[in-house]
Amino acid sequence: MITDVPTGSSMRIRRPLAALVTSLLTAALLAAPGPAGAAAAEVAVTVNARGGLAAMPETGLGVNDAIWDAQLGTAAVSDLMKAAGVRVKRYPGGSYGDIYHWKDHTAPGGYVAPDTDFDTFMASVQRIGAEPMIIANYGTGTPEEAADWVRYANVTKKYGTRYWVVGNENYGNGHYGAQWEADDHPDKSPAAYARGVVAFADAMKAADPSIKVGAVLTMPANWPDALVGEGDEGTWNQTVLSIAGSKIDFVDVHWYPGGGTAAEALDKSAHIDDAVYLLREQIRRYAGGRNLGISLTETNVGVGPNTQPGALFLADVYSGLLENGVFTVNWWNVHNGIDKVSTVAGYTDYGDFGMLSSGTCTADGPVCEPPLNTPFAPYHGLSMMNLFVRPGDRFVQAGTDDPLVAAHAARRPNGDLAVLLLNKDPDRERTVKLDYVGYTPASGSPTVYSHRNGDTSITTGRDGDATSRTLPPYSLTTLVLHPADKPSGAPAEPGAPAAEQVTDSTATISWTASAAGDHPIAKYEVYRQDGATSEQLGETAGTSFTARNLRPGTRYTVNVLARDTAGDVSWASAPLTFTTGTPQDSTCSVRYSASGDWSSGYIGGIDITNNGPEPLHGWTLAFTWPTGWQQMDGGWNGVWQQNGRDVTVANLDHNAELAAGGGTVSVGFVAGYSGPNVLPSVFTLNGTVCRTE
Repeated sequence: MITDVPTGSSMRIRRPLAALVTSLLTAALLAAPGPAGAAAAEVAVTVNARGGLAAMPETGLGVNDAIWDAQLGTAAVSDLMKAAGVRVKRYPGGSYGDIYHWKDHTAPGGYVAPDTDFDTFMASVQRIGAEPMIIANYGTGTPEEAADWVRYANVTKKYGTRYWVVGNENYGNGHYGAQWEADDHPDKSPAAYARGVVAFADAMKAADPSIKVGAVLTMPANWPDALVGEGDEGTWNQTVLSIAGSKIDFVDVHWYPGGGTAAEALDKSAHIDDAVYLLREQIRRYAGGRNLGISLTETNVGVGPNTQPGALFLADVYSGLLENGVFTVNWWNVHNGIDKVSTVAGYTDYGDFGMLSSGTCTADGPVCEPPLNTPFAPYHGLSMMNLFVRPGDRFVQAGTDDPLVAAHAARRPNGDLAVLLLNKDPDRERTVKLDYVGYTPASGSPTVYSHRNGDTSITTGRDGDATSRTLPPYSLTTLVLHPADKPSGAPAEPGAPAAEQVTDSTATISWTASAAGDHPIAKYEVYRQDGATSEQLGETAGTSFTARNLRPGTRYTVNVLARDTAGDVSWASAPLTFTTGTPQDSTCSVRYSASGDWSSGYIGGIDITNNGPEPLHGWTLAFTWPTGWQQMDGGWNGVWQQNGRDVTVANLDHNAELAAGGGTVSVGFVAGYSGPNVLPSVFTLNGTVCRTE
């Protein structure tokens, strides 16, 4: 029995949740589906093969396993995981990682099921053909204990276990008020944890220098992101990266975005791009510019974990994270146990965060789960991911004009293109019209994989065409397309681009040359991704290009394609993302500060300086929130207004005059946010773009 085991890494109930506010526009769309059976407008889907994203790693699809799960090492479960495409299994199970002692296979204060020791786990991993992800016990263990585990795994047993994370959710040790994670150290600050990571990494790599060691961070906009604890000089992520960044190979985060309804939970995937961007910015800023990998080793849906919302959430979130270069995404959990029973979209949901049924019943016995190991909907979502994208494929941009329809796409080395379509509307089907950029599908019917609400398996067939499809309510559909032409002699994709000499309006982009195919390479084309479309910035015969006329303070993602003398075009390169600055010689400057952050809001301060030769007799400062989930909740020392995402503050009578050559005024406001908090970076004073300091 595992029904008494805390769910979701021992914190699904006890975690202080970040704000779960959904934007008014999205709420209105989700709350007003229209009359039952009413026809929805045709949905436009754009698949842009020129908009290359991250490549699918070997380690992409993962799950969690736990020593309190008696099914951990069974052939039946291992074979189910293999069939679903699992490539990573995490052990020994969330918060149990900080109480587990591998040598005697004990977890004081927790339950350890028979036949769940490390060797049994590794036998399961090998049967699946996956890789292990191991939690080294930081909370109640020692660097020496972890080093002995590495030595046993890779020297004695020659398992080749690459990925080791120091601890699990160690910010939940009471330092910020909430406590669910075991931590015997007298100092529970992020600095103490970071110093511990250094000691663990040194000891573990002395046992096997080839391993990769990860440190626990928190996902941007999730508690305790942005909080500064008593006595700390910075946030958890800032402190850990500053001290331990040079010693680790990757960072490990968890993401339980919550949601009061299934619709709200399914809308949370919109946060992924900005959350990963902010995490990479933290790594760049505080870890000395190192290119550390990112693993996301726990996630689950807020509502409907056993029913179709779980499948839709898994496919959408795995795709979004992997598109952004996260090297593994792990579902919590293989088995977990029954909790709150409800009905979701016509089917019984057991509140079980396991991917497979535990076969357990509620405490009073009236409701029992399906037989042991029966797959729940997220298992089929994972199986769909395995059909949609394979290791070595490259994700490409895809988008829709309907917030309840999501699209993801990946191109394969053999020229095929796979498109994953998700209908998040529980009540109405959607007819989609697909348009392809940089790709021409062959005529005829594509291979179609489908999973509808309530289905107990994925159906496979060939029907329809590549340009139109009707999506049933609450469904997952994958189309696998062949190209109309297969140019065998096209050039290879260019090497990953890099940016340097980035200013407010220019950036120099360089890349390694493509390998020519049947014909010499004539030129390279540089494209900027704009949603699901691309804008060509220019072309060159060389391997460097300076983009001009860029917008200040703007995030750009670009790809490079090679075109040969016969007109054959390569696949898009890996993406490059960079952000332009602000003008250094502006007649105004702005110093922006954010303080007192409480993970759903903060106090903002703006110092405005007139650097020009003439005084200003009245002024208006303007900026735009980078996301739709940020807002200004009141300000002072000016007349504040917000219209959509645009914010202005104008002078009061007493501060209307800004003297020439350095006259300064300070204004402030309270800001709120319900998603990743990307700070504004571009400000205009009376229409002039200022230098942001």
